[in-house]
Amino acid sequence: MTGSTPGRHGTPRLRADAARNRAQILAAARIAFRESGTAVPLDEIARRAGVNIATLYRRFPDRDALITQVLLDGFTLVLDTARTAAKQAQTDPLTAVETFLQGLIDNRDLLSLPLIGGPMTNDPQAHELLREIASALEEILTEGRARQALRPDVTAVDLITTAALICRPLPHLPPQQATALATRHLGVFLDGLRPEHTRTLPPPPTHEEMAAHLVLENGSADTSTQP
Repeated sequence: MTGSTPGRHGTPRLRADAARNRAQILAAARIAFRESGTAVPLDEIARRAGVNIATLYRRFPDRDALITQVLLDGFTLVLDTARTAAKQAQTDPLTAVETFLQGLIDNRDLLSLPLIGGPMTNDPQAHELLREIASALEEILTEGRARQALRPDVTAVDLITTAALICRPLPHLPPQQATALATRHLGVFLDGLRPEHTRTLPPPPTHEEMAAHLVLENGSADTSTQP
């Protein structure tokens, strides 16, 4: 028996148990990557997911495939959050920024790799998602500059890196306290976006420079730790 059945358009559709196993593996991988990095043994991820290692390899043939899927899931969530926020920009750009960042704080358990700086892959879909995220955030910033509601020197990279920083909880901090602290820091950051009484910032890296820095050599993750 195969692990999938044909979908409406002929694409494979996972059986309920296979889909459940896949979801459990991805959830376990997000936690393990956040705690120990992407070199964590794959059998440890399988153990956390409650499946055997053969089941993990059926869903994800190697470490790169698992890392890529965790990244794609995370980037998709970031993009959806950015697009939701962008709809508010014409009314209130600062609130749109808050919606974006608070949305990521609220969903940070699903964003392990995008919020700890990678690793990145050369997967075309990942790079397309990054471009779309930057475009959605630039929509917000453009409207904010036009309305003089946001300081003119803030970039999409600033928003992305701030999200990564405020969404990473301090070690051993209870979840409720971590969320309260992140929300407090978000308030400080939002006040710093206002155009009044600002200081000159050093030049920011571009989105392209950030993306290039995150791409691993040959597009492959660190596999120094086996399996």
